[in-house]
Amino acid sequence: MTRSRDNVVPHAKVRSLRDAIRKVKLAEVERTDVVVDLKESEKARLELLSEELQDVFKEVPEDDDQFSFQIVPGNLPRLWIDITSHVAMGRDKRVYRFIKDTRIGRTVILETPELEDMADCITEYIAERVLERERAVEGDWLTRRLKEAPGADDAPAGAVPAEAPVPSVRGLWGPFAAFAIGLLVGAAGLVGYAWFANPLN
Repeated sequence: MTRSRDNVVPHAKVRSLRDAIRKVKLAEVERTDVVVDLKESEKARLELLSEELQDVFKEVPEDDDQFSFQIVPGNLPRLWIDITSHVAMGRDKRVYRFIKDTRIGRTVILETPELEDMADCITEYIAERVLERERAVEGDWLTRRLKEAPGADDAPAGAVPAEAPVPSVRGLWGPFAAFAIGLLVGAAGLVGYAWFANPLN
């Protein structure tokens, strides 16, 4: 039994003008790699990455000023994400390198030739930094609330909280006093033994 083609619903192909424009730009960059200066090629690739992240950049809260999101030209063009992290191209000028400066040195978070993979990684990084800032702000707010709570300023300066046990002098000096008493008793015993063992004539 043959199935009529009239009953078959053709699969609708989804087309995206944005994806098409990105592919065309990427193809142009591939061609210009051989013709133009490599620095221009690096900058063009970073611009593609920046365009890919524009929607993410716009969603960052306006009062969050820890991000920069700008391309800085130079001997090594960089797309700066924040003050400690940036994206630069690798030696072959085709691989994206997401780099972060830390107290223990420079760390490569991701190295990939894929634009989308790098954009996904940066998006996750931005989300983590936004959440870290929100937690820090919430912690500062909680600290202020505790200081402003009724009775918080009634205690005298330098007072020790009630739940913190204050070490007593007896507890600190008890072992030393017992040791000193033991020495005195031992010395007295030795003197007494010497006195009775060798009495004076």
